[in-house]
Amino acid sequence: MFRWKIITGLKGTEQMIENKTIIDMEKTGDNLRRYANAYGYSVKDIQQYLGLSCPQPVYRWFKGTILPSVDNLLRLSELFHVHMEDLLVKHYSKAPYGECSDREANRVRFIKRMQVYYRCRLYN
Repeated sequence: MFRWKIITGLKGTEQMIENKTIIDMEKTGDNLRRYANAYGYSVKDIQQYLGLSCPQPVYRWFKGTILPSVDNLLRLSELFHVHMEDLLVKHYSKAPYGECSDREANRVRFIKRMQVYYRCRLYN
């Protein structure tokens, strides 16, 4: 879920700031590898535990190319005795309104129009 903050600048101008939470895939892969090493599990052990037909997905997780599915993430959290969120490494970013994608910018414009509309209805 996106969270938007309205920043009032000089002369009453408003600038939207977007707060995004993103999963850092490379650091998450390093985290998964660290847990596997700490518990003494090899790639083959994890492959067998999860019932994967080949070890390539595990190598890709460790490399940070892809993320495990939610089901596999849950099973890994059980294997390592940690919460699922402890396996993921989050990255928080803030981007000014002008740097948002077109879809996000349209969403902000819509929210602003709705705020103005409801504000007018409240006072009339």
